[in-house]
Amino acid sequence: MEPARQQPAVEETDDGLVLRLADGCGGAMATLSDRHLPSVLACAWRILGDRAEAEDVAQETFVRLLRKAPEWQTDGPALRSWLLRVATNLCIDRHRARSRLAPMPEDIERLADRDSAPLDQDLAIRRAVRSAVAHLPDRQRAALVLVHFQGFSGQEAASALGVSAEALESLLARARRRLKKVLSPHMKNLLEVG
Repeated sequence: MEPARQQPAVEETDDGLVLRLADGCGGAMATLSDRHLPSVLACAWRILGDRAEAEDVAQETFVRLLRKAPEWQTDGPALRSWLLRVATNLCIDRHRARSRLAPMPEDIERLADRDSAPLDQDLAIRRAVRSAVAHLPDRQRAALVLVHFQGFSGQEAASALGVSAEALESLLARARRRLKKVLSPHMKNLLEVG
């Protein structure tokens, strides 16, 4: 007699898990966290550039999901888009508050013009690019992070930001133009790094 075969567990949808969360199922939150926390944390870290702040944003995002669960609409935006929209907005709020309280980091020109060894030059270029991205307006930076660093499609990024596809393309175009302008004096060095 052969042992009974176990049927593979059917993966529950995000909407189903949120509805279970609303009913008080702690396991649902654990599954949702396992599924979505890495992308929320990565997105927040790329926007803020600070791991501790990104962790705070990710935690607040899931707290908001817990509060939202009882009124969750399964015909609304996909959970991933909703989570990233919340996280992006929290990052923008934190970035604005931080910008009002502290001076901006080193000037990009000083970073890129340092006379340094090749390894130091690579680090300086990385810092210059990071600084240039950090100095983008909030919405442009968020759009750039979602599409180019998080690998979102245009539709997913537009949904996460709560904008139309055309508005997203406009944000991306303005971000790219601004980065090109700021980084153009250093383009030769940027192309050599690899």
